[in-house]
Amino acid sequence: MKGFLYVLLCYLLGEGISLLIAGFIPGGVLGMLILFAGLQSRVIREKEVRAFCRLLIDNMMLFFVPIGVGLMVSYPLLLNNLWAILVILLVSTLIVMGAVGLLQQRFGGKKQEHR
Repeated sequence: MKGFLYVLLCYLLGEGISLLIAGFIPGGVLGMLILFAGLQSRVIREKEVRAFCRLLIDNMMLFFVPIGVGLMVSYPLLLNNLWAILVILLVSTLIVMGAVGLLQQRFGGKKQEHR
């Protein structure tokens, strides 16, 4: 029960902060960061939230049901814009792959030995 309260409190704090910053960062993300900070600083003990977090992870498939229903409801809209969606997916994927490749070459490449 304590784990549920800790997770809920972190989520509510995140939502409150998100409202204060006009939703620039989603409340759920801020809540996870608050929970992470609490766990790292040992203000919240891992064993207190472990059981509830395992319950959430074990039932994660249920969180995808609304997304699937939303896709089915929006099926005609998606079908009408299929080519635009596919082009956007392809172009954005190529841009991200190119940017990551360039950054990897620039900052993470193998160091050349000096002779």
